[in-house]
Amino acid sequence: MNLAIIGCGFVAEFYGKTLGNYPHLKLIGAYDCNANNLQSFLQRWPCRAYASLEEITSDPTVEMILNLTNPRSHFDVTRRCLEAGKHVYSEKPLAMNSALARDLVDLAARKKLYLGAAPCSLLSETAQTIWKAIKDGTIGKVRLVYGNFDDGMIAPKMSPWTWLNKAGVPWPAKDEFEVGCTFEHAGYILTWLGAFFGAATHVTSFASCQILDKGIPVETMAPDFTVGCIEYGDGVVARVTCSLVAPKDKSLTIIGDDGVLTVADVRNDRGPVCVRPTPPRGRAVGIERRVNRFRRALHLNRADQDWHLEKKVLFARQPTGQLVGDGKQVDFCRGPAEMAEAIREGRPCRLSAQFAWHITEMVEALQYPDVMGGRKKLTSTFDPIDPLPWLK
Repeated sequence: MNLAIIGCGFVAEFYGKTLGNYPHLKLIGAYDCNANNLQSFLQRWPCRAYASLEEITSDPTVEMILNLTNPRSHFDVTRRCLEAGKHVYSEKPLAMNSALARDLVDLAARKKLYLGAAPCSLLSETAQTIWKAIKDGTIGKVRLVYGNFDDGMIAPKMSPWTWLNKAGVPWPAKDEFEVGCTFEHAGYILTWLGAFFGAATHVTSFASCQILDKGIPVETMAPDFTVGCIEYGDGVVARVTCSLVAPKDKSLTIIGDDGVLTVADVRNDRGPVCVRPTPPRGRAVGIERRVNRFRRALHLNRADQDWHLEKKVLFARQPTGQLVGDGKQVDFCRGPAEMAEAIREGRPCRLSAQFAWHITEMVEALQYPDVMGGRKKLTSTFDPIDPLPWLK
């Protein structure tokens, strides 16, 4: 699959670093309206430098485009790529509101093209292991989920506008503050929950800007704290929090009738999954039997790890491939690789356009409760997502 990248800013480095995990993906070119960013990217990941978006979309050898531009450019760039007949994998979010996201979904359907969006970490060893534990009933019926994506009070004291990636490209602080941490990061939790529990039905949220002056001039300041309750089928409720205020916490806790699953960091593709029984006495023997069955299904044994109820389930399989590192233990190219495989195999992509639209509608409801209404009924949905083959 021949790929081209549009947008060589901060995040492009992460895609370049993990592209080598997938030999079937071939990067043939890149474009950025910022010439310095483009040259910095090409020095680390050599490929053709396109002179314009029109040149890249008119090249018949380009099959898929990775849209890595800033969020407020996602809609326009993706629309132009789809109109030119290219499959598109976009960085999150798919668009800056659910109406525009739906327009892209409809356009891709009319053009019979694949369209999907990050984040792709629901394909990770960690997320897939949690998913299997839930499906196998390891903790009984799931009742409640707590998800957090708090990055700490990074501004103004940490001066994040001075942060540089390995290519020397600065972190886009102004854009991040104006777009909002919820639009930028809630997807890391919401995509996992969508895979585990299906489409959500309602979102009830609260949003606030707690730190009005983050140290640099901005046009508008998005909420830096949101908290929402999300309702799924079968009575599952999730409380999801995002902020640039509270101490760093990117954990996920899933509470079932018979136990609790926890992950310390949803940004770690290879993070351990912990399980503990509830209550600690009485029915603990029952959950231990289910956990042992779960381990046998994954071909794990005590030689793999000294494991018991209060310790950790590590991975559902031996992980391979390069991760970004530097606080982001993530394989950013899992998503483009999944889409390329789906195109070649003629099957639905696990990161589908409908799924990206649904996540966009949820993020919009979380960040803008005053516009979207107190308890918003979601209109978008998506087909159930299949686990990866090694998990079945």
